[in-house]
Amino acid sequence: MSAVFTEFDLMRDLNKTGGKIVLLVMDGLGGLPMTPDGKTELESAHKPNLDRLAAEGSTGLSIPIRMGIEPGSGPAHLSLFSYDPVKYQIGRGVLEALGIGFELGPNDIAARGNFATAAPDGTITDRRAGRISTDECVRLAAKLQQATGAMFDGYEVIVRPVKEHRFVFVLRGPGLGGDLTETDPLVTGLPPLPVEDNSGTPEGAKTARLINEWVAQARVVLADEPKANSLNLRGLAKDPGLPRFPEIYGMRAVALAVYPMYKGVARLVGMDVVNFEGERPEHEIAALERCWNDYDSFFIHVKKTDSYGEDGNFEAKVHEIEAVDAVIPRILALQPGALIVTGDHSTPAKLRSHSWHPVPTLLWSPTAMPDPVRLGGQDAAFGERACAGGYLGLFHATNLIPLVMAHAGRLTRFGA
Repeated sequence: MSAVFTEFDLMRDLNKTGGKIVLLVMDGLGGLPMTPDGKTELESAHKPNLDRLAAEGSTGLSIPIRMGIEPGSGPAHLSLFSYDPVKYQIGRGVLEALGIGFELGPNDIAARGNFATAAPDGTITDRRAGRISTDECVRLAAKLQQATGAMFDGYEVIVRPVKEHRFVFVLRGPGLGGDLTETDPLVTGLPPLPVEDNSGTPEGAKTARLINEWVAQARVVLADEPKANSLNLRGLAKDPGLPRFPEIYGMRAVALAVYPMYKGVARLVGMDVVNFEGERPEHEIAALERCWNDYDSFFIHVKKTDSYGEDGNFEAKVHEIEAVDAVIPRILALQPGALIVTGDHSTPAKLRSHSWHPVPTLLWSPTAMPDPVRLGGQDAAFGERACAGGYLGLFHATNLIPLVMAHAGRLTRFGA
Protein backbone atom coordinates (compact mmCIF):
# COMPACT_ATOMS: atom_id res chain seq x y z
CA MET A 1 0.00 0.00 0.00
CA SER A 2 1.49 3.37 -1.00
CA ALA A 3 2.08 6.17 1.49
CA VAL A 4 -0.57 8.88 1.79
CA PHE A 5 0.11 11.81 -0.57
CA THR A 6 -0.56 15.08 1.25
CA GLU A 7 -1.10 18.67 0.15
CA PHE A 8 2.41 19.43 1.43
CA ASP A 9 3.74 16.70 -0.90
CA LEU A 10 1.89 18.42 -3.74
CA MET A 11 3.55 21.74 -2.93
CA ARG A 12 6.97 20.06 -2.79
CA ASP A 13 6.37 18.65 -6.26
CA LEU A 14 5.05 21.88 -7.81
CA ASN A 15 7.26 24.63 -6.37
CA LYS A 16 9.82 26.34 -8.57
CA THR A 17 11.94 29.49 -8.63
CA GLY A 18 10.02 32.71 -9.20
CA GLY A 19 9.32 36.15 -7.79
CA LYS A 20 9.66 37.11 -4.16
CA ILE A 21 6.58 37.16 -1.94
CA VAL A 22 5.70 39.37 1.03
CA LEU A 23 3.14 38.43 3.68
CA LEU A 24 2.35 41.60 5.66
CA VAL A 25 0.26 40.77 8.72
CA MET A 26 -1.40 43.48 10.79
CA ASP A 27 -2.30 41.48 13.87
CA GLY A 28 -6.01 41.70 14.72
CA LEU A 29 -6.67 43.75 11.58
CA GLY A 30 -10.40 43.09 11.27
CA GLY A 31 -12.80 45.28 13.22
CA LEU A 32 -16.38 46.39 13.76
CA PRO A 33 -18.15 49.77 13.66
CA MET A 34 -18.61 51.34 17.09
CA THR A 35 -22.11 52.45 16.04
CA PRO A 36 -24.57 50.84 13.59
CA ASP A 37 -24.00 53.55 10.98
CA GLY A 38 -20.24 53.85 11.57
CA LYS A 39 -17.10 52.48 9.94
CA THR A 40 -14.60 49.91 11.13
CA GLU A 41 -11.06 50.86 12.09
CA LEU A 42 -9.78 49.77 8.67
CA GLU A 43 -12.55 51.61 6.85
CA SER A 44 -11.91 54.76 8.92
CA ALA A 45 -8.16 54.90 8.26
CA HIS A 46 -6.66 57.26 5.67
CA LYS A 47 -4.70 54.69 3.65
CA PRO A 48 -4.28 55.81 0.04
CA ASN A 49 -1.59 53.23 -0.72
CA LEU A 50 -3.58 50.23 0.48
CA ASP A 51 -6.73 51.52 -1.20
CA ARG A 52 -4.82 51.85 -4.49
CA LEU A 53 -3.53 48.29 -4.18
CA ALA A 54 -7.07 47.11 -3.47
CA ALA A 55 -8.24 48.81 -6.69
CA GLU A 56 -5.41 47.19 -8.67
CA GLY A 57 -5.52 43.77 -6.99
CA SER A 58 -7.87 41.20 -5.54
CA THR A 59 -9.52 41.25 -2.11
CA GLY A 60 -11.56 38.88 -0.02
CA LEU A 61 -12.22 37.68 3.53
CA SER A 62 -10.26 34.85 5.13
CA ILE A 63 -11.29 32.38 7.83
CA PRO A 64 -8.38 31.49 10.16
CA ILE A 65 -9.83 28.37 11.84
CA ARG A 66 -13.45 27.60 10.94
CA MET A 67 -16.58 29.75 10.60
CA GLY A 68 -17.59 31.14 13.98
CA ILE A 69 -14.41 30.03 15.79
CA GLU A 70 -12.48 32.72 17.69
CA PRO A 71 -8.76 32.17 16.94
CA GLY A 72 -5.77 32.40 19.20
CA SER A 73 -2.73 34.11 17.73
CA GLY A 74 -0.64 30.97 17.37
CA PRO A 75 -3.23 28.90 15.48
CA ALA A 76 -4.17 31.90 13.34
CA HIS A 77 -0.56 32.37 12.22
CA LEU A 78 -0.13 28.68 11.50
CA SER A 79 -3.14 29.00 9.23
CA LEU A 80 -1.52 31.94 7.41
CA PHE A 81 1.56 29.76 6.87
CA SER A 82 -0.76 27.08 5.34
CA TYR A 83 -0.84 24.66 8.30
CA ASP A 84 -4.41 23.71 9.22
CA PRO A 85 -4.48 24.70 12.92
CA VAL A 86 -7.12 22.09 13.72
CA LYS A 87 -4.72 19.38 12.55
CA TYR A 88 -1.50 20.99 13.83
CA GLN A 89 -2.29 22.13 17.36
CA ILE A 90 0.55 24.00 19.05
CA GLY A 91 0.75 25.17 22.64
CA ARG A 92 1.41 28.87 22.94
CA GLY A 93 4.17 28.19 25.44
CA VAL A 94 6.20 26.48 22.73
CA LEU A 95 5.83 29.55 20.49
CA GLU A 96 6.81 31.89 23.30
CA ALA A 97 9.92 29.86 24.16
CA LEU A 98 11.07 29.57 20.55
CA GLY A 99 10.34 33.27 20.10
CA ILE A 100 13.05 34.26 22.57
CA GLY A 101 15.46 31.73 21.09
CA PHE A 102 15.08 29.22 23.92
CA GLU A 103 15.94 25.69 22.77
CA LEU A 104 13.30 23.27 23.98
CA GLY A 105 14.32 19.71 24.72
CA PRO A 106 12.13 16.74 23.78
CA ASN A 107 10.94 16.32 27.39
CA ASP A 108 10.30 20.00 28.16
CA ILE A 109 6.86 21.35 28.97
CA ALA A 110 6.63 25.05 28.07
CA ALA A 111 4.02 27.66 28.95
CA ARG A 112 3.45 31.30 28.21
CA GLY A 113 3.28 33.15 31.51
CA ASN A 114 1.37 36.37 32.12
CA PHE A 115 2.13 38.46 35.17
CA ALA A 116 -1.20 39.62 36.60
CA THR A 117 -2.70 41.73 39.37
CA ALA A 118 -4.85 39.99 41.99
CA ALA A 119 -7.14 41.26 44.75
CA PRO A 120 -6.54 40.10 48.36
CA ASP A 121 -9.00 37.23 47.81
CA GLY A 122 -6.95 36.03 44.81
CA THR A 123 -9.38 37.07 42.08
CA ILE A 124 -7.74 38.59 39.02
CA THR A 125 -8.24 42.35 38.63
CA ASP A 126 -5.84 42.87 35.69
CA ARG A 127 -4.79 39.94 33.50
CA ARG A 128 -1.73 41.85 32.20
CA ALA A 129 -0.55 43.61 35.38
CA GLY A 130 -1.05 47.01 33.76
CA ARG A 131 1.26 45.99 30.89
CA ILE A 132 4.32 46.42 33.08
CA SER A 133 7.59 47.41 31.40
CA THR A 134 9.94 44.83 29.95
CA ASP A 135 12.59 45.91 32.46
CA GLU A 136 10.15 45.05 35.25
CA CYS A 137 9.46 41.70 33.59
CA VAL A 138 13.19 40.95 33.55
CA ARG A 139 13.43 41.68 37.29
CA LEU A 140 10.40 39.56 38.16
CA ALA A 141 11.53 36.61 36.04
CA ALA A 142 14.91 36.66 37.79
CA LYS A 143 13.15 36.80 41.16
CA LEU A 144 11.07 33.73 40.31
CA GLN A 145 14.06 31.87 38.86
CA GLN A 146 16.08 32.38 42.01
CA ALA A 147 13.25 31.41 44.34
CA THR A 148 11.76 28.45 42.48
CA GLY A 149 14.30 27.14 39.95
CA ALA A 150 15.39 24.20 42.12
CA MET A 151 12.20 23.56 44.08
CA PHE A 152 11.70 20.02 42.68
CA ASP A 153 14.01 17.03 43.06
CA GLY A 154 14.94 15.71 39.61
CA TYR A 155 13.18 18.53 37.73
CA GLU A 156 14.40 21.93 36.64
CA VAL A 157 12.21 25.04 36.49
CA ILE A 158 13.26 27.72 34.00
CA VAL A 159 11.73 31.20 33.97
CA ARG A 160 12.73 33.64 31.24
CA PRO A 161 11.45 37.16 30.53
CA VAL A 162 9.77 37.88 27.19
CA LYS A 163 8.24 41.35 26.82
CA GLU A 164 6.08 43.58 29.01
CA HIS A 165 3.91 41.25 31.17
CA ARG A 166 4.88 38.03 29.35
CA PHE A 167 7.40 35.40 30.40
CA VAL A 168 8.27 31.81 29.54
CA PHE A 169 7.91 28.95 32.02
CA VAL A 170 9.62 25.63 31.26
CA LEU A 171 9.47 22.46 33.35
CA ARG A 172 12.28 20.06 32.40
CA GLY A 173 12.67 16.48 33.50
CA PRO A 174 11.69 12.87 32.83
CA GLY A 175 8.19 11.53 32.35
CA LEU A 176 6.37 14.80 31.65
CA GLY A 177 3.34 15.01 29.38
CA GLY A 178 -0.43 15.09 29.28
CA ASP A 179 -3.15 17.31 27.89
CA LEU A 180 -2.89 20.25 30.27
CA THR A 181 -5.40 23.06 30.87
CA GLU A 182 -4.57 26.73 31.52
CA THR A 183 -4.82 28.75 34.72
CA ASP A 184 -6.05 32.00 33.13
CA PRO A 185 -9.83 32.50 33.59
CA LEU A 186 -9.65 34.91 30.60
CA VAL A 187 -11.77 37.54 32.39
CA THR A 188 -11.25 39.71 35.45
CA GLY A 189 -13.19 39.21 38.68
CA LEU A 190 -12.58 35.45 38.81
CA PRO A 191 -9.91 33.43 40.62
CA PRO A 192 -7.22 31.61 38.62
CA LEU A 193 -7.92 28.03 37.59
CA PRO A 194 -5.88 24.98 38.57
CA VAL A 195 -3.97 23.10 35.90
CA GLU A 196 -5.78 19.88 35.10
CA ASP A 197 -4.82 16.97 32.88
CA ASN A 198 -7.34 15.71 30.35
CA SER A 199 -5.22 12.82 29.06
CA GLY A 200 -5.90 10.47 31.97
CA THR A 201 -2.27 9.32 31.96
CA PRO A 202 0.09 9.03 34.97
CA GLU A 203 2.49 11.41 33.18
CA GLY A 204 -0.26 14.00 32.79
CA ALA A 205 -1.38 13.74 36.42
CA LYS A 206 2.19 14.12 37.67
CA THR A 207 2.90 17.08 35.38
CA ALA A 208 -0.27 18.89 36.44
CA ARG A 209 0.59 18.35 40.11
CA LEU A 210 4.12 19.72 39.72
CA ILE A 211 2.98 22.79 37.80
CA ASN A 212 0.23 23.56 40.33
CA GLU A 213 2.79 23.37 43.11
CA TRP A 214 5.06 25.76 41.23
CA VAL A 215 2.24 28.23 40.50
CA ALA A 216 1.23 28.31 44.17
CA GLN A 217 4.82 28.96 45.28
CA ALA A 218 5.36 31.56 42.56
CA ARG A 219 2.32 33.53 43.74
CA VAL A 220 3.76 33.52 47.27
CA VAL A 221 7.04 34.90 45.89
CA LEU A 222 5.17 37.68 44.05
CA ALA A 223 2.75 38.55 46.87
CA ASP A 224 4.61 41.73 47.86
CA GLU A 225 4.68 43.19 44.34
CA PRO A 226 2.52 46.30 43.78
CA LYS A 227 1.20 45.29 40.34
CA ALA A 228 2.47 41.86 39.31
CA ASN A 229 1.46 40.06 42.50
CA SER A 230 0.10 37.04 40.65
CA LEU A 231 0.54 35.13 37.40
CA ASN A 232 -1.17 32.76 35.01
CA LEU A 233 0.08 30.08 32.62
CA ARG A 234 -1.28 29.45 29.13
CA GLY A 235 -0.54 27.02 26.32
CA LEU A 236 1.21 24.25 28.29
CA ALA A 237 2.69 21.86 25.74
CA LYS A 238 5.70 20.19 24.14
CA ASP A 239 7.25 21.04 20.76
CA PRO A 240 5.39 18.78 18.27
CA GLY A 241 7.93 19.01 15.40
CA LEU A 242 6.13 20.36 12.32
CA PRO A 243 6.94 19.92 8.61
CA ARG A 244 9.31 22.71 7.60
CA PHE A 245 8.00 25.60 5.50
CA PRO A 246 11.19 26.13 3.42
CA GLU A 247 11.28 22.46 2.45
CA ILE A 248 7.58 22.33 1.52
CA TYR A 249 7.57 25.48 -0.60
CA GLY A 250 11.15 25.63 -1.83
CA MET A 251 11.66 29.16 -0.51
CA ARG A 252 14.23 30.73 1.76
CA ALA A 253 11.86 32.21 4.33
CA VAL A 254 12.40 34.90 6.98
CA ALA A 255 10.31 36.57 9.67
CA LEU A 256 10.48 40.25 10.66
CA ALA A 257 8.62 40.68 13.94
CA VAL A 258 8.91 42.68 17.14
CA TYR A 259 7.11 40.41 19.60
CA PRO A 260 8.79 37.12 20.51
CA MET A 261 5.71 34.92 20.15
CA TYR A 262 5.55 35.63 16.41
CA LYS A 263 9.24 34.95 16.03
CA GLY A 264 8.46 31.68 17.77
CA VAL A 265 5.75 30.56 15.37
CA ALA A 266 8.07 31.44 12.47
CA ARG A 267 10.93 29.41 13.95
CA LEU A 268 8.52 26.54 14.63
CA VAL A 269 7.93 26.11 10.88
CA GLY A 270 11.59 26.60 9.93
CA MET A 271 11.78 30.29 9.03
CA ASP A 272 14.82 32.35 9.88
CA VAL A 273 14.31 35.37 12.15
CA VAL A 274 16.06 38.69 11.59
CA ASN A 275 16.54 40.91 14.63
CA PHE A 276 16.55 44.69 14.25
CA GLU A 277 16.45 47.88 16.30
CA GLY A 278 13.14 49.69 16.81
CA GLU A 279 9.51 48.61 17.01
CA ARG A 280 7.69 50.70 14.42
CA PRO A 281 6.60 49.65 10.91
CA GLU A 282 9.35 51.77 9.36
CA HIS A 283 11.96 49.85 11.37
CA GLU A 284 10.58 46.55 10.10
CA ILE A 285 10.67 47.76 6.50
CA ALA A 286 14.25 48.96 6.93
CA ALA A 287 15.12 45.41 8.02
CA LEU A 288 13.22 44.07 5.00
CA GLU A 289 15.30 46.26 2.69
CA ARG A 290 18.54 45.05 4.27
CA CYS A 291 17.76 41.34 3.89
CA TRP A 292 15.85 41.48 0.59
CA ASN A 293 18.55 39.75 -1.46
CA ASP A 294 18.92 36.87 1.02
CA TYR A 295 15.42 35.39 0.99
CA ASP A 296 12.46 34.49 -1.23
CA SER A 297 9.58 34.78 1.27
CA PHE A 298 9.12 37.53 3.87
CA PHE A 299 6.71 37.46 6.81
CA ILE A 300 6.28 40.92 8.37
CA HIS A 301 4.29 41.13 11.61
CA VAL A 302 2.77 44.33 13.04
CA LYS A 303 1.51 43.83 16.60
CA LYS A 304 0.02 47.13 17.75
CA THR A 305 -3.17 46.83 15.68
CA ASP A 306 -4.07 43.89 17.91
CA SER A 307 -2.93 45.53 21.16
CA TYR A 308 -4.99 48.65 20.52
CA GLY A 309 -8.00 46.51 19.62
CA GLU A 310 -7.69 44.60 22.90
CA ASP A 311 -7.42 47.90 24.76
CA GLY A 312 -10.60 49.19 23.09
CA ASN A 313 -8.62 52.07 21.57
CA PHE A 314 -10.34 52.54 18.21
CA GLU A 315 -8.44 55.69 17.20
CA ALA A 316 -5.01 54.28 18.06
CA LYS A 317 -5.73 51.20 15.94
CA VAL A 318 -6.74 53.50 13.06
CA HIS A 319 -3.46 55.42 13.38
CA GLU A 320 -1.43 52.20 13.40
CA ILE A 321 -3.08 51.11 10.15
CA GLU A 322 -2.16 54.52 8.71
CA ALA A 323 1.45 54.05 9.84
CA VAL A 324 1.58 50.76 7.94
CA ASP A 325 0.06 52.37 4.88
CA ALA A 326 2.86 54.95 4.89
CA VAL A 327 5.55 52.26 4.37
CA ILE A 328 3.77 50.41 1.54
CA PRO A 329 5.66 52.36 -1.20
CA ARG A 330 8.95 51.11 0.25
CA ILE A 331 7.77 47.50 -0.07
CA LEU A 332 6.62 48.05 -3.65
CA ALA A 333 9.95 49.69 -4.53
CA LEU A 334 11.59 46.29 -3.92
CA GLN A 335 9.42 44.87 -6.73
CA PRO A 336 7.94 41.78 -5.06
CA GLY A 337 6.32 39.22 -7.31
CA ALA A 338 3.27 39.27 -5.04
CA LEU A 339 2.19 40.97 -1.82
CA ILE A 340 -0.44 39.84 0.69
CA VAL A 341 -1.79 42.32 3.27
CA THR A 342 -4.04 40.77 5.90
CA GLY A 343 -4.43 39.97 9.59
CA ASP A 344 -4.20 36.76 11.54
CA HIS A 345 -7.66 37.36 13.03
CA SER A 346 -10.02 40.20 13.87
CA THR A 347 -9.70 42.21 17.10
CA PRO A 348 -12.48 44.82 17.09
CA ALA A 349 -11.95 47.66 19.55
CA LYS A 350 -15.68 47.41 20.20
CA LEU A 351 -15.21 43.92 21.66
CA ARG A 352 -11.75 44.44 23.23
CA SER A 353 -10.81 40.89 22.24
CA HIS A 354 -10.11 38.52 19.38
CA SER A 355 -13.24 37.67 17.45
CA TRP A 356 -14.55 35.16 14.92
CA HIS A 357 -15.20 37.74 12.19
CA PRO A 358 -13.56 37.03 8.81
CA VAL A 359 -10.34 38.93 8.12
CA PRO A 360 -9.97 41.49 5.29
CA THR A 361 -7.31 40.29 2.84
CA LEU A 362 -5.60 41.99 -0.10
CA LEU A 363 -3.53 40.27 -2.82
CA TRP A 364 -1.52 42.54 -5.08
CA SER A 365 0.49 41.27 -8.04
CA PRO A 366 0.90 42.13 -11.73
CA THR A 367 -1.15 38.97 -12.37
CA ALA A 368 -3.95 39.73 -9.89
CA MET A 369 -7.53 40.11 -11.11
CA PRO A 370 -8.75 43.63 -10.16
CA ASP A 371 -11.89 43.64 -8.04
CA PRO A 372 -15.13 44.74 -9.67
CA VAL A 373 -16.57 46.21 -6.47
CA ARG A 374 -17.05 49.84 -5.49
CA LEU A 375 -17.82 51.04 -1.99
CA GLY A 376 -20.28 53.93 -1.67
CA GLY A 377 -19.73 54.98 -5.27
CA GLN A 378 -15.99 55.41 -4.70
CA ASP A 379 -13.10 53.44 -6.13
CA ALA A 380 -12.50 50.04 -4.54
CA ALA A 381 -11.09 50.43 -1.04
CA PHE A 382 -9.47 48.07 1.44
CA GLY A 383 -12.04 47.42 4.15
CA GLU A 384 -14.22 44.68 5.57
CA ARG A 385 -17.34 45.43 3.53
CA ALA A 386 -15.47 46.11 0.31
CA CYS A 387 -13.53 42.85 0.74
CA ALA A 388 -16.83 40.99 1.17
CA GLY A 389 -17.51 41.69 -2.52
CA GLY A 390 -13.96 41.06 -3.70
CA TYR A 391 -12.70 38.64 -6.31
CA LEU A 392 -11.18 36.24 -3.76
CA GLY A 393 -14.49 35.77 -1.93
CA LEU A 394 -14.63 34.01 1.44
CA PHE A 395 -11.81 31.47 1.80
CA HIS A 396 -9.73 29.60 4.36
CA ALA A 397 -6.44 31.28 5.28
CA THR A 398 -4.48 28.08 4.58
CA ASN A 399 -4.99 28.79 0.87
CA LEU A 400 -3.02 32.04 0.95
CA ILE A 401 0.54 30.74 0.53
CA PRO A 402 -0.23 28.57 -2.55
CA LEU A 403 -2.25 31.46 -3.99
CA VAL A 404 0.47 34.06 -3.51
CA MET A 405 3.09 31.63 -4.85
CA ALA A 406 1.04 31.14 -8.00
CA HIS A 407 0.83 34.91 -8.53
CA ALA A 408 4.60 35.17 -8.02
CA GLY A 409 5.21 32.47 -10.65
CA ARG A 410 6.49 29.93 -8.14
CA LEU A 411 4.23 26.95 -9.00
CA THR A 412 4.36 24.64 -12.00
CA ARG A 413 1.36 22.99 -13.67
CA PHE A 414 -0.27 19.98 -12.01
CA GLY A 415 -0.67 17.06 -14.40
CA ALA A 416 -0.42 16.86 -18.17
